[in-house]
Amino acid sequence: MITLTEIAAAKIKILLAEKKETGIRAGVQGGGCSGFTYQLKFDNKKDTDREIHCRGIKLYIDPKSYLYLMGTEIDFIDELNQSGFKFINPNAKRTCGC
Repeated sequence: MITLTEIAAAKIKILLAEKKETGIRAGVQGGGCSGFTYQLKFDNKKDTDREIHCRGIKLYIDPKSYLYLMGTEIDFIDELNQSGFKFINPNAKRTCGC
């Protein structure tokens, strides 16, 4: 299962209120120094997507990304040095330091 923290869900709800999209799309894309980069964008469901409901948010995930994101938690960080969504994936063998 792919989950959102309470803080991430609250931030997404605020941002979705201003959009015409119905949920968010989480995915992975080839590239980056550790093999994949994570993506998160506002979107609508496509025919082949898996739809997950978490804390009142609809998450859309394509079949390929779903395999890599299983067990991932999406959090929102708002600190002095960084702000944004963070993917916490227990299946990742290594991460990028950049």
